[in-house]
Amino acid sequence: MAKNKNQKVRRIKILVVCLIFSFGIANFFAIPLKADDDVSSLNHKITDQKSRIDELQKEIDAYQKQIQAKQQEAKSLQNQLAILDNQIAKVNLDIEETQIKINQTNLEIQKLNLEIKDTEKNIFDSKTKIGEYLRLIYRDDQVSYLEILLNNHSFSDFFDQVKYTEQVHNDIKDNLDKLKMDKNQLEIQKSNWQSKSEEENKLKDQLQQQKAGLDERKTAQQVLYSQTRLTQKQYQSYAYQLQLEQQQANADIISAEKKLRQKLEEQQNASKFGSLGPARLTWPVGPGKGISTYFHDPDYPFRYLFEHPGLDIRVPQGTPIKAPESGYVGKVNFKGDKSYAYLMILHSDGLSTVFGHISTVYVKEDEYVTKGQMIALTGATPGTIGAGPYTTGPHLHFEVRLNGIPVNPLEYLPTY
Repeated sequence: MAKNKNQKVRRIKILVVCLIFSFGIANFFAIPLKADDDVSSLNHKITDQKSRIDELQKEIDAYQKQIQAKQQEAKSLQNQLAILDNQIAKVNLDIEETQIKINQTNLEIQKLNLEIKDTEKNIFDSKTKIGEYLRLIYRDDQVSYLEILLNNHSFSDFFDQVKYTEQVHNDIKDNLDKLKMDKNQLEIQKSNWQSKSEEENKLKDQLQQQKAGLDERKTAQQVLYSQTRLTQKQYQSYAYQLQLEQQQANADIISAEKKLRQKLEEQQNASKFGSLGPARLTWPVGPGKGISTYFHDPDYPFRYLFEHPGLDIRVPQGTPIKAPESGYVGKVNFKGDKSYAYLMILHSDGLSTVFGHISTVYVKEDEYVTKGQMIALTGATPGTIGAGPYTTGPHLHFEVRLNGIPVNPLEYLPTY
């Protein structure tokens, strides 16, 4: 009987040694060779993408300097063509750079996926080893120290057994510490994965905006190149007519606003208008694909004719336009043909808003509109109703005016 117990204790000792050897600390840190090779390969690819981005950025900076130099020169058709040529070249590089950034981010996501998978495996292995240790301790606890002492041939064997038991407890502590560290690392890796995923989505949106911007610049380039085929006399007449139409539209808006404000002051509606409270503008359309042209934008393709007096918000043809604040419709210029169509609304605090390139209108002059009410549909696709000659793609031209003078709309609108 004593012999059998002695053999049992020795088997426990051998099992402990095997567990320590099999699940030693070195094994915790071991990464499967294939996963390690994949991570290494991904790191090389990521480095290559970063190098290419650096090279592209130098080319982009060079084009940007050329554009800025041309913008300092006197405004002319040829000057604007040169700017557009450089802008198109730069946007092509921007698109290539953004695509590489998307590829780089995707590689980083793949790398994080491998690291997360490996960390999860480490956590599983740690839990398995801890379970084995706990089962071993439970079995060992069923044998008293007196039994161990009686079944060992000497005190040396007894102390060896105690030493193995202490080693098991120490290994459990080490494994628990490693498990905690791996779980913290896993949380960090998952957080990084989420950030990279969001970054990739933003880059994809940016890529779509850049492609849309490239199409718009190419359309503007075609329009300008068609003008270079005119004789000098024809071109001067054409440019003069365009500038005259722009000036007339601006004068009509100012005149209509002045007359309507005076009329409102004289009529009973003045009390209603005065009770509107301070104007708090909201965006007339959703963010769409961003702003393609800003207030007095130096990159505006028709800047050689006039400064851009508002924002161009890139939205699909036929997008509903909502009144950004309550007020009165001061001007509606809509003929149902391809000429430039717009409408203007008067608000309190001397503010008014103008909506250009509209393809459909739902309100009439002198009509009171409430904030958020649908007033028109967007247009601006070249050659369509209400688009006019100064457009390169579907968008809403949106102006904010203070006492009739165009001001930067971004100073009056909430952040998207």
